[in-house]
Amino acid sequence: MIAVAVLNPRVEQKLFERGVAKQVSRSNANLLNDDALRVAIAGSSAPVPTKKRAKACVVVFAGSKFYVVDVGPESVKNLLLWQIPMSRVGGVLLTHFHSDHIGDLGELNLQTWAGGRPKPLDVYGGPGVEQVVDGFNQAYRQDQGYRTAHHTEKIVPAATWPMVAHPVVLDGPETPERSRTGLVLEDGPLRISALEVNHPPLITGAQRADVLVSEAIARPMVEVLEKSLASAGNDRAAAIMHDVQDYHISPTEAAKIANAAGVKLLVFYHLMPAPDAFLTRRLFAHGVNDVRKGNWAIAEDGSLYTLPLGSSEVQIGRVRY
Repeated sequence: MIAVAVLNPRVEQKLFERGVAKQVSRSNANLLNDDALRVAIAGSSAPVPTKKRAKACVVVFAGSKFYVVDVGPESVKNLLLWQIPMSRVGGVLLTHFHSDHIGDLGELNLQTWAGGRPKPLDVYGGPGVEQVVDGFNQAYRQDQGYRTAHHTEKIVPAATWPMVAHPVVLDGPETPERSRTGLVLEDGPLRISALEVNHPPLITGAQRADVLVSEAIARPMVEVLEKSLASAGNDRAAAIMHDVQDYHISPTEAAKIANAAGVKLLVFYHLMPAPDAFLTRRLFAHGVNDVRKGNWAIAEDGSLYTLPLGSSEVQIGRVRY
């Protein structure tokens, strides 16, 4: 009887309608409440593909807006699945211009525009950000024209579509220590600053931070990948695995920096390789407990870190969807 009922077209239609109504009524607008500062990981992997993780993307919810720090491929899909009110984007902050940090920039612009963003999307970054933003604007310009013509100016106005580049100016002349800082933006009580990323200024910039989100590479695991690729005859990929080891930070190195800075919670993301199983997580974090004088966590897509107002607590959870 149950099987017969489900195969009835009218029953199927009702079930579908009920499911759609439930889905579209969901919202994570509470993440934008003013009762806390929140950090969510929308992309936790490095460029090596993994089924469970998008590429680098950190989302900060503050002052009724959300700010996207890097926007790697597949990360916007997570924002949409999370039912984030896309119109409330405050801006995009690009740490650098590797493809795994900018690949979804055009998609983020499209989705926040279609979601009702009231003005052009502000994109902040270092020297060259104008070229990146202009390139995406050019690539998507015809798409904008199609959509405005089809859905009308009232729904997707051309005036709010573009992205606007804002080069971040660092204070003073460049030094060998690369220790400069610079103001990115101020929005009410929210203040966002940039700093160059050699290790000493990272310690300075992270002083007494509640949460430090750091990339991490497990070099012994990457060395295994390098040797295996070379043995399989894939010399090109093996060479890339070799090269990435000298410009990323290991979990234990990040732990030492967090200790020196007095960081409350250290979060690893941009994980290379992605530790998606029990054994690989143990291998990835090998030695961290021997070094770290505080809490630490390996992020996944959807990891959520909440700092309630008036509290020194850092809550670790997940975005619900």
